[in-house]
Amino acid sequence: MSLKFNPAASELTAEEIATLKEMRIRCARRILLSTSLAASGHPGGSLSSLDMLLVAYGLINHDPADPRMAERDRMVESIGHISPGVYSVLAENGYFTEEDFLIGFRRTGSGFPGHVESIVPGVEWDTGNLGQGLSTAVGMAHAFKIQGRKNRVFCLMGDGEQQKGQIVEAIRHAVKYKLDNLTVLIDRNKLQICGSTEDIMPQCMQKLYGGLGFNAVVVKEGHDYQALYQAMREAYRNISGVPTVLVVKTVMGKGISFMENKAKYHGSPLPADMLADALTELGVDNDFAQWQERRKEPVSTATIMLPRADYPEIQPGEPIVYAADKKTDCRSGYGNALLGLAEANNTPGEPPVITGVSCDLEGSVKMGGFHKHSPEGYLELGIQEHHAAAAAGAMSCENMVTFFSTFGSFAVSEVYNQNRLNDFNHTNLKVVATHVGLDVGEDGPTHQCIDYLGLMKNYFRFSVFIPCDPNQTDRIIRYIATQPGNHFVGMGRSKTPTITKEDGSAFYDADYVVIPGRADWLRRGADATIITYGAVTPACMEARQILKDAGKSVGVLNMASLIPLDEQAVADAAALGPIVTVEDHHADTGLGASVALTLMDKGLSPKLRRLGVKQYGGSGSPADLYKQQGLDGASIAATVQELLG
Repeated sequence: MSLKFNPAASELTAEEIATLKEMRIRCARRILLSTSLAASGHPGGSLSSLDMLLVAYGLINHDPADPRMAERDRMVESIGHISPGVYSVLAENGYFTEEDFLIGFRRTGSGFPGHVESIVPGVEWDTGNLGQGLSTAVGMAHAFKIQGRKNRVFCLMGDGEQQKGQIVEAIRHAVKYKLDNLTVLIDRNKLQICGSTEDIMPQCMQKLYGGLGFNAVVVKEGHDYQALYQAMREAYRNISGVPTVLVVKTVMGKGISFMENKAKYHGSPLPADMLADALTELGVDNDFAQWQERRKEPVSTATIMLPRADYPEIQPGEPIVYAADKKTDCRSGYGNALLGLAEANNTPGEPPVITGVSCDLEGSVKMGGFHKHSPEGYLELGIQEHHAAAAAGAMSCENMVTFFSTFGSFAVSEVYNQNRLNDFNHTNLKVVATHVGLDVGEDGPTHQCIDYLGLMKNYFRFSVFIPCDPNQTDRIIRYIATQPGNHFVGMGRSKTPTITKEDGSAFYDADYVVIPGRADWLRRGADATIITYGAVTPACMEARQILKDAGKSVGVLNMASLIPLDEQAVADAAALGPIVTVEDHHADTGLGASVALTLMDKGLSPKLRRLGVKQYGGSGSPADLYKQQGLDGASIAATVQELLG
């Protein structure tokens, strides 16, 4: 059964408290049964958080018949391992049946994973890596503020996970932007996997949040429904401009005497004999054997929710064509395209649709024009890349287009795991990284991101584009803005020549259409092919000219779409003769590796040489660094000539 409170009421009635107690017994039974049936899971924290969950779902605006209604409040479970408690409460509220949950929990192919996932009706976000749920909740709350919506956000967290540094980043964001529509609930049971939180890494959560500007409230009786309701109600009605955290003192394994205050039960289910004792203590029948038999049935997929489908209709605006006789950096092409998107879609006086997030690098990533045009849509999150990536991902799921931009080393390498969770969650994030590769030059190897493609290949829902000049940058940025899903665009730092057609006009003119998985033959050749992308494309064009002067006909294939890859173009190149891949990236994990795998899969065996970064670069001009690693025009031409014999 479900229970709905009236937030206008200052306290719960005796009948409501009695109902909550009855609900708790049923939910506690499900928690114990589900974990024992699966012989794995986390019963202890589920029992300590259970009362908070029951009260919260009685308070927030939600509808089991319409789990994704636009007006719903959000409940983000950062402690995703307490899925038994979450699923038990959702079943109690009618999102699915007890049978669905108990038969399917932790079984391959079912709709009830071991950590909470949004395939479960009523679950908003896939969580598992502790310390990231607050960033997600902050991103949602900020999106609602930007859009002027009344939705509230609750975030349930553990006390052990407060040790994560990313949480401090999220706290500062919430305070800076006055997110009073956010309430953090901390299950303060003082235990984590290896024992006491005070022994493992002590801290005062009230001071942690309060010292940074939250309204920090301690709820001393975390299993007292009246105390929980009054504290949550106050936070839910908050319009002070200050976010709230409730540090709720609870008992691990609450309600089962021999489980209480024992760290062991953080992640240990009960064996059958102890389960029987626990169910007796709850005063319910022991039907473990019956459910165990039911779990021999095939799993049901009937409850599985499809990924979110909302995405705004975006106007790409008018493309900018950069003249063939003028060098421009791709990042300026990005900034101008982003401004153009804002001009085409962000109407003054209305909530912005195009939003941008950066980390103390507005000028370097060329977001200044966008910031000036749409100040309410620009988020300056400081040097907090871990949080920024996660929050931006959450924002991108609230019917807005969100660009997250910083240097490649920070946008990819540093936040690999945050982008991984965005990938799990089917976000619509546009990660645009400037300063990738040796083209960063004098900043040196710590800032020369040479692993972006190698890392991005590990995701399943990110496309990857690396443009070769500002014109192609403009078209790609406008394209990804119109498309749902996760997209990564990378570019160097330096000004680059405009790539031209044979007649000297811009190759990527106003009529060029971006098609994922399609490469562009910048020049055709009969003897060999150079396959490249990004900042080294001009050097490849130079190499082609050197070879042409030597009587060799060599094609240049620009593979700006790296995920998905144009496998047919690779096969076409193989049919012509030797292939040389050239990239400003680690030689073993980038384009060269992708081409080699494609050839192997297709059973093709042309001569192949993979040119790329073979050691960390130094601090120097890009031209010198490229020459040092054999990525200048003359070196590329020499490699092709060697293959041609």
